Amino acid sequence: MATNSRYDGKPLLKLLELYVLKAIGELSQTEQDALEAMTPKLQAIYGGKGEWYEVIASAIHMPPEMPAVIQNTWANNVEIARTKGLALTPQNFAEMFVDQNFAA
Repeated sequence: MATNSRYDGKPLLKLLELYVLKAIGELSQTEQDALEAMTPKLQAIYGGKGEWYEVIASAIHMPPEMPAVIQNTWANNVEIARTKGLALTPQNFAEMFVDQNFAA
């Protein structure tokens, strides 16, 4: 997991970004493996059951359609960036999406 001042005092922030990356199919296998190993601890901290992403979704009361919303927003933003001659990385998108949609 990244060490970045962006995440100081905001432990849920990085997890939300990883949730977004998972939703758009851009979560690395290394991150996936680490999150799977952390699942029992996440369940203990945030409550809930299931996989790590289900625990995070439950912790902040995400609606069931959130992955589809994230996927659609990603597709739209990639197209907007393309038409402007810009590149949008998955991590940049995840940060922007979390900043705009979740109070972490």
